[in-house]
Amino acid sequence: MKRNKTTNKSQIKYIIHFIFKSLFLAIACILICFVVLIAIYLVDLLLNSDKKDSKPLFSTYVILTPSMVPTININDAIVVKREDNDNYKVGDVITFTSKDINYDGLAVTHRIVEKHKIDENISSYTTKGDNNTIVDPTPVKTDAIYGKVLLKIPKVGYLKRYFSNPINYLLCILVPTAIYIIYNFIKILIAMKKKEKKSI
Repeated sequence: MKRNKTTNKSQIKYIIHFIFKSLFLAIACILICFVVLIAIYLVDLLLNSDKKDSKPLFSTYVILTPSMVPTININDAIVVKREDNDNYKVGDVITFTSKDINYDGLAVTHRIVEKHKIDENISSYTTKGDNNTIVDPTPVKTDAIYGKVLLKIPKVGYLKRYFSNPINYLLCILVPTAIYIIYNFIKILIAMKKKEKKSI
């Protein structure tokens, strides 16, 4: 019986240790990625400081409408990469500042269906949502484009909405921290009891 109890305790310890180690590695990876992206952003900002109205190299957006379903769904997050020298092609999904009367000034993500070259670095693009029956009424010029969709992360919008509440954000930091502290405190107590037993 004692051996079984000891085995169970060691298994529980191993599981808890594995969970905390995995959590730590996941947080470390996220932080490293974040630091790398910040570094890339700052370097790009320095290199393009002389350019007027230069868009960031990478941008992120959460989709709020069904115009790109099923390619991109509501609450999906997208990572957008700027393409220099007007390197957008027909078929690319782009995010741009709309000049359409209904969405004036808003960031819209639609697919390029036509490209008309104006000069060396500027084109006029006709765009359309994959879920829309007609093309967008207002053409998009190169300088209004933030970039091409590089990556889609499903349902991140729900997380964004959750973390927009400061209480939820604090809970996600404080709860794991409290669990980790309590776990280590219990570990210390067990070690102290073992020492007391040995001394007796």
